[in-house]
Formats: sequence, structure tokens, C-alpha cells
Amino acid sequence: MSIITNTNIPVHGNYHGYYSKRSSSADPRLALLPPSIFEGKRVLDIGCNEGWVTCEIAQRCGATKVVGVDIDDALIRAAWKRRRTVWSLEAHPEESSDKKKRKRDAEDVRPSVSMRHDYFPASCEHMFGPLPVPPFQATESHNFPHNLSFRTADWVEQDIPEDAEGYDVILAFSITKWIHLNGGDSAVLRFFKRVFTSLKSGGSFILEPQPWDTYGKAKRMHPTLKETAKSLQLRPDNFEAELKKIGFTGARHLGLAGEGGFKRPVDLYVKP
Repeated sequence: MSIITNTNIPVHGNYHGYYSKRSSSADPRLALLPPSIFEGKRVLDIGCNEGWVTCEIAQRCGATKVVGVDIDDALIRAAWKRRRTVWSLEAHPEESSDKKKRKRDAEDVRPSVSMRHDYFPASCEHMFGPLPVPPFQATESHNFPHNLSFRTADWVEQDIPEDAEGYDVILAFSITKWIHLNGGDSAVLRFFKRVFTSLKSGGSFILEPQPWDTYGKAKRMHPTLKETAKSLQLRPDNFEAELKKIGFTGARHLGLAGEGGFKRPVDLYVKP
């Protein structure tokens, strides 16, 4: 698949500031998923953009390892910043009660404070800067923020080191249209096969396919996309059939999330 190098045009769906106007850090698409789908799991978020969803999974959903990958290096740098921001805003557990009180009565110890998300207002970071991420410790590797990392790569075409261990869950939110318009039908099918190969047995593929009627506006962004669109035979409505041919179970249609033109279906496939 040829890569268009003009970074001023988001031809891969690599919109900058995509999440900046959101009123909440909680993504409605995740609310459609089975509650425990990420618990104790290795997760890959393909096309992670600035890492908002990736951070939410790593911090709030119990995943032991989360990897975000995006083709745009500027977005990946923003994702690392987002990781630090999210870390800065959560309430961190206390090791014990007030030291002076502990000295007076060793048995009177308050329980540790559980992690609370968005505990501190964003103004704290703006005024004082983000908190430093604590040094890595092996015993904390499964806890946020150490359970989260990001990589710049065209994952359809490139392996990343984390692929070697496989994944329990792979997410593909709002990216199939861009893979399709940049690489044609063969790129989408190659992507689906890569997902299947990279998942462990019993693993889940979470897909948010963009409808065919959204392709028209997208292809006008660049002549290459427009030219590729002319040869497309595969439609998003056919994705389920193609995924079943590859070996996935039939889709579990979880519902719609988002608003307006961003209200799209979220589907769950399982590798037997």
C-alpha cells in the first residue's frame, strides 16, 4: 500500500485534535462492550490517534498490557502526552494514614485510597504542569501508566515487537475506510487476516466499520484516494462475510455509539 506523505491532509483518518472537543474522557463505544472484555488482557488499539481510548482502557478497564499504534508520528507523540496527563489527573493511593497520627496510634491506619479518575481538575496541570510518571517497577508493570505504550507504524504492513506475544483483544475504531481508500480491497482483507493471525485463540476483534456513504467525502481529500475508490468492489456491509471466511465467528452486533455522522455500529468477532 502506497503511503501519501502530505501530512497536512489526514488521508489516513489521522485527524489532529479529534478528541479535543469531547466533554468527557469516557468513550461511548466502550460502554457497548462486555464489561470484563479487557480484564487481565493484552490489547492492541489500531489507529489510536491521540490515545484517548487507549488510555481509558489501560487506566479503567483492568487490562494488563495495552498498545496503541498509529501511522502518524505526531499523533503518537500526542498520545504519550495524553498518558502523562491522565496519570496526573487521577487520585493516587496513599501508602498509609498521616505519619503523625500513625506515630500516636500504630493501629489506627486509614485504608488506602482507591484510584479515582479525573480526580484533579485539568486546571492543575495547566497551572503546575503534569506529574512525572513514576519509575518503572516490575511489580507495577500491569498497572497504569506502566501497562500502556505507543508505537508509530503502518500496522497493516509492518510488524511491531509486541505482536510476537499475540493479543487477547484488538480494536479497530473508525479505520477500515482509510485502509480501504489507501490500499483497496486487498488491503482491507490483508488487514483482517493480520488481525486474525495476531489474536490468540478465543481472542476478540472489536470493529467499528464506517458506512459506505461516508466514503464519498473522504475520497475527495486526495486524488490517490479518489482513484483507488474507483476500483473498490468490497463494501462495508460485506465485511462480516469476509471475516467469517477468514475464520472468525459471526458478528455480535453490539449497537450504535456516537452522535450525528459519527453514530456507527460496533461489532464483536471472536477467533475460535
